[in-house]
Amino acid sequence: MSQTDPKKTSKSTSAEPDLDWSQVRETILMLNLATARIEFCMRDGDDSVETLTDSFTTIAGNVAKLRGAMDSVIETYDVDEKMKSEIQKTGEEVSKKMQSIIIAFQFYDKLVQRLAHISKSMAALGNLVGDPGRLYSPHEWKGLQEKIRSTYSMSDEKKLLDALISGASVEEVVRMMEEEAKAQGSEIEMF
Repeated sequence: MSQTDPKKTSKSTSAEPDLDWSQVRETILMLNLATARIEFCMRDGDDSVETLTDSFTTIAGNVAKLRGAMDSVIETYDVDEKMKSEIQKTGEEVSKKMQSIIIAFQFYDKLVQRLAHISKSMAALGNLVGDPGRLYSPHEWKGLQEKIRSTYSMSDEKKLLDALISGASVEEVVRMMEEEAKAQGSEIEMF
């Protein structure tokens, strides 16, 4: 079976195995399934985020206009100090909420980047596994690891890959990443 494109695998024969049954083909099919699910989820999420972004932009513009109008009203008219304080307090609360929305969008963008990296990595793995000429070559596997690492823009992804390649278990790596996330708090990594 010389497959170099995991998108063009033949159908599964695991329900009725024949002489041509292959665990490699079945593995590629399962990798393709996972890749397709990730791609679908990312596209589905992108539609929602576009709607949210448009709504947020409109709301942010309207809030800025309202704050400007309220400042003008406060300066022009004799506004009770309590009312003035309440208006300013509400404006500050809205600004804080808008800041938390921006942070949530940054986390979403980070999530989408990670999922895109996973999808590309799985496709590259499917290509390697599907090519018997490359499958048993340690050089090809090292090249795959380097290719995957080079696509990562976030340091935590690189640390995860390096730890796994060095022999850490998935549980150890997840624990390490959770500890690092706690240490960083809600810090946003620019990418």
